Amino acid sequence: MKQALQGLKVIDLSQVLAGPYCTMVLADMGAEVIKIEKYPNGDDTRTMGPFVNEESHMYMMVNRNKKGVCINLKTTEGLTLFKELIQSVDVLVENYRPGVTKKLGIDYDTLKAINPGLIYCSISGYGQTGPYSQKGGYDIMAQGLSGLMHMTGEADGRPVKVGFAVNDIAAAQTALQSILMAYIYKLRSGEGQYIDVSLVESGLAWTVWEAAAYFGKGELPERTGIAHRVSAPYQGFKTQDDYILVGAGNQKLWEIFAAKVVNRPDWLDNPLFATNYSRAQHVRELEAEIESELLKHKAIYWLELLDKHGVPSSPIYSYDQTLNDPHILERGMVLSYEHPTAGPMRTLGFPAKFSQTPGQLTSAAPTLGQHNEEILQALNISDQAIQQLKAGKIIGSK
Repeated sequence: MKQALQGLKVIDLSQVLAGPYCTMVLADMGAEVIKIEKYPNGDDTRTMGPFVNEESHMYMMVNRNKKGVCINLKTTEGLTLFKELIQSVDVLVENYRPGVTKKLGIDYDTLKAINPGLIYCSISGYGQTGPYSQKGGYDIMAQGLSGLMHMTGEADGRPVKVGFAVNDIAAAQTALQSILMAYIYKLRSGEGQYIDVSLVESGLAWTVWEAAAYFGKGELPERTGIAHRVSAPYQGFKTQDDYILVGAGNQKLWEIFAAKVVNRPDWLDNPLFATNYSRAQHVRELEAEIESELLKHKAIYWLELLDKHGVPSSPIYSYDQTLNDPHILERGMVLSYEHPTAGPMRTLGFPAKFSQTPGQLTSAAPTLGQHNEEILQALNISDQAIQQLKAGKIIGSK
């Protein structure tokens, strides 16, 4: 089956989440991705549980469809091997702290001299320049500095981080779209370029509604709990047995919700609830009124009634409920495959559905150094020389 990125060659020097997620998507869409892991223990996520037959689930989740090589880049021989590999690739993704690649001799200027068409993408916490560039930056720090944590949580509670590594994934997506734009430019011009992506800026760029309020009226996006900043009712509500989400985000839906779902047409005459703006300004009063009605029945009753009248709604699932929901399963968001050492495994599917070039799960995440021989033999390195590289601790494997 055809894939959109067949022919694109990528070296993945990154580890943990942001970079590996980016290169995983490239691999899912057909790119040849060679993951080069540090000697001797590989990607840090190999030490993070849970484990199946000593293989990390964390590692396997974001490294499928890649070929794995373990090279000691701190040696002259290892650096020579790396530079031979870099001659024939289109893209390199790395997430070293600024300055480290220069010390290793694998920085953009050095590699550009070897491969002028190289697209080189650096992902870091704070970017390659600026006063914070040398600070260590993980997702939680990026959530703090980008303002995300300050606006997340209950109004009278402490700041709360988002339940998953949102800035890591934001950086992965920013890197992904940037690489593809640079690749389009390369196809037209033959020129590569350098891309500098940070976790902080990637998350900050997603705060568009909040920026509009701040730049427009100087309003700070404070914590609103489960409620929306500018729409109401557009939040979670407690029912007799569980919480549900109601998204009556425009005037028509509000009128249907009030008159037909909860049978409270009198709310339509209440000046506090007359417009979306006024409802958002009095969201606590509105929340109390709505919950007094929703507490009369169980969640399933209201969800069915909301669906019947076309008012957007949803249960609030635990993660196991999500992964077993019939819609999620029918949409192919849970895939099964066989790992060479871990055995039968499951992983997440492809969120975008392509009619002509769909994403494919063609191989499990590599074991450490699994493809050493295959990749080095393609460089015309003999079996005897490969054994010498192993003995000299230039390449490694599990």
